[in-house]
Amino acid sequence: MIRFENVSKRFDSGGRQIAAVENVNLNIQKGKIFGIIGFSGAGKSTLVRCINLLESPTEGKVYVDGVELTGLSEDKLREHRKKIGMIFQQFNLFKSRTVYENVAFPLRRSKLGKAEKEEKIEGLLKLVGLEEYKKSYPSQLSGGQKQRVAIARALANDPQVLLSDESTSALDPQTTKSILKLLKKVNEEMGITIVMITHEMQVVKEICDEVAVMEKGQVVEKGSVFEVFASPKQEITKAFVDSTSNLSRIYELVEEGSPMTALKEGQCILRLRYLKQDVSDALVSHISRKYELDINIIFGNIELIHENPIGGLVAIVSGERKNIQEAIELLKEKNIGVEVILDAGTVRKNNTQCA
Repeated sequence: MIRFENVSKRFDSGGRQIAAVENVNLNIQKGKIFGIIGFSGAGKSTLVRCINLLESPTEGKVYVDGVELTGLSEDKLREHRKKIGMIFQQFNLFKSRTVYENVAFPLRRSKLGKAEKEEKIEGLLKLVGLEEYKKSYPSQLSGGQKQRVAIARALANDPQVLLSDESTSALDPQTTKSILKLLKKVNEEMGITIVMITHEMQVVKEICDEVAVMEKGQVVEKGSVFEVFASPKQEITKAFVDSTSNLSRIYELVEEGSPMTALKEGQCILRLRYLKQDVSDALVSHISRKYELDINIIFGNIELIHENPIGGLVAIVSGERKNIQEAIELLKEKNIGVEVILDAGTVRKNNTQCA
């Protein structure tokens, strides 16, 4: 549905050029919910605005549904833009117009008759659950209701693509969940390809099929959400993944010298990461019995990514040094990710081995 070919976007700043997007190649499949994540300034918003050419690439080509938008005249581009809806963090509603009038606005030049327009608007308001608010003004609505109006308005021209630029960032967690649920419904029932810009990995985990991670204007990692959560490659991706788990709290506790991480001779703090095929295996009790180890679990977490469980835990392991090392080797043979957070024998941190 969407293809970037060697897309770059540079801005002039104080006599020099700043690269907001640098040589991006990316494919987004039809009917998917695709997340683009990155910290502020990573270039994700600029990249997505290149999809509908709100930002024209300095270099490269952008295709939507097989059409190269970067090669179109202004008139033809205007027509193709109608098939690309967009919702924003701050809603961008007309304050002086009612809910009904906001949703009707994109249809002002439509060839639909009056009755057809009314039927479409009523249907969209029903879709987003705001039939009773059609005469209300934005100032009378909650943040979540405003975003529902924005979504209905973005769908008015029957788009093939819906762009979401941090559309849940201004909302509380409960409202965010309801908006994500609505976007999922739009995707499933209408077959619309959705591209979501966010700095929150939790949002990606909740709704997206695939994700691209941006840093300094480049796509540094991409894949299915499960693949990225299960085996992040880049440090920035690992940081995003850790932001959704309580397991990363162990690093802060170690740095703070928390009593929870105070070790006795012969102890290690291990962090284990395991995937769907290993979640149901009793690995902890197995290595405890086989290698005569005491294992005190500090943190544990199992979550579902698209119905596939991913697990992890942090534990203090006590026992003979040789047995601990053999247990680590067994876990690695089982494709369990093992990280030694702290080792009492060597007082070393991160990626060391108990030995």
